[in-house]
Amino acid sequence: MSEKVKYELEFEVKSSTSVLFNMISTPSGLSEWFADDVNIKDDMFSFFWDGASESAKMLTKKKGESVKFQWEEHIEEGLKTYFEIAIKVDDLTNDVALMITDFADEDEMDESQRLWENQINDLKMVIGS
Repeated sequence: MSEKVKYELEFEVKSSTSVLFNMISTPSGLSEWFADDVNIKDDMFSFFWDGASESAKMLTKKKGESVKFQWEEHIEEGLKTYFEIAIKVDDLTNDVALMITDFADEDEMDESQRLWENQINDLKMVIGS
């Protein structure tokens, strides 16, 4: 297995931080843009897409700021990977952005980044950004 490479993406989003935090940190918010359905039990989130499902553990949740997950499959493989969605507010302009930190195999980097672009576009449509 090739080593996964960390990358970061930034997306400007016209929304309040409280709305954004709800959309990135709750099963109901995530099911509106990230997956078809999302369930939670303890710190394990189950994400469902087109009949397939994957589970991820919520590693951290900083109220109003960020959430960090690790896919259960990566935990079992002993990988140190995660994906984080963080809200960043520019001190001067008050512009709001989502910072995505994720890992992908080098040969899947473009596809992985495009997937995030599509997901964030879905989020923007849902919140009217």
